Amino acid sequence: MNNKSTFLITIFCSILIFIITLNINKISSFLVNTLEENPKIIKENKSIYALNESFEFVASTTDFTPLSKQDLKNIIYTTVDSGWNNFTFYCPNEYSKCVKDIMDITNDQEILTHLNNFVSPYNSFSNIKTTISDSGEITLNIKYLYTDDKINAINKKIDEVLKNNINDSMDDYEKIKVIHDYIINNAKYDVKRNNENISQYNSYIAYGPLIEGYATCNGYTDAMALFLNKLGYKNFKIATTPDDKNLTGHIWNAVYLNNKWLHLDVTWDDPVSEDGKDYLLHKYFLITDEELKKADEGKVVVTEHNYLKNIYSEFK
Repeated sequence: MNNKSTFLITIFCSILIFIITLNINKISSFLVNTLEENPKIIKENKSIYALNESFEFVASTTDFTPLSKQDLKNIIYTTVDSGWNNFTFYCPNEYSKCVKDIMDITNDQEILTHLNNFVSPYNSFSNIKTTISDSGEITLNIKYLYTDDKINAINKKIDEVLKNNINDSMDDYEKIKVIHDYIINNAKYDVKRNNENISQYNSYIAYGPLIEGYATCNGYTDAMALFLNKLGYKNFKIATTPDDKNLTGHIWNAVYLNNKWLHLDVTWDDPVSEDGKDYLLHKYFLITDEELKKADEGKVVVTEHNYLKNIYSEFK
């Protein structure tokens, strides 16, 4: 072989390697879909805190081949509820809008926030990163809010509170009331975090009210949700989205009791008073939707309980 032929072959191979390098993701994805018509989906074991529940807005699923936007929301919900750090699934060819729909969902922070309210606080996420290949391979990377150390400390406190305050002679109403009152009696509203968005306390999660004694509405609601889960009551969290972007939203609990959904707002039952005294109310304790509207009436009309009925449609 002469020098000219060797030179041309070298140039050709270099160009070929360059093209392959630029398109390696497309080529690998194409091979996956070509060699395996139904790619295998690998699932980890679920977290012990997975609720495996279904609601009007999202449902736990075992079918990870999406054919609609609702299917995609169910897959994301199941991934988060299961406590999986990473999960990969695939858009089928017949679902032409799949990639667009998953981008719409994962770029919509309001939808993700509401979706987060239907899982255990321990499996709630602080961030979801979505990677999408040209062939329709979707990978979800989840960063969770609670660390193992904080979960262990909270669980120890929950077990202690239940052992010392709950007994089998109590009915459901009494048990939940005891927990409601315990949280309020042992926590104060974190005014500094609310006003200045800074605080020395973890008041935005259950660690704040249960370990440090300070909470925002998120911390109150997470603490209540964890007790409700431990006691076996179906529940979820309800969040409002404020019209004014400069304001924060509000969050509270919904509890399924005696075949109906009821509101429970620990935050508003532990008001910040002008006289500096501690108050324990039951104005927002296990009330219906109609009772919630009446409770919000008065000298100052409360708008923080104006939630989206298309998301929390159990209350329709």
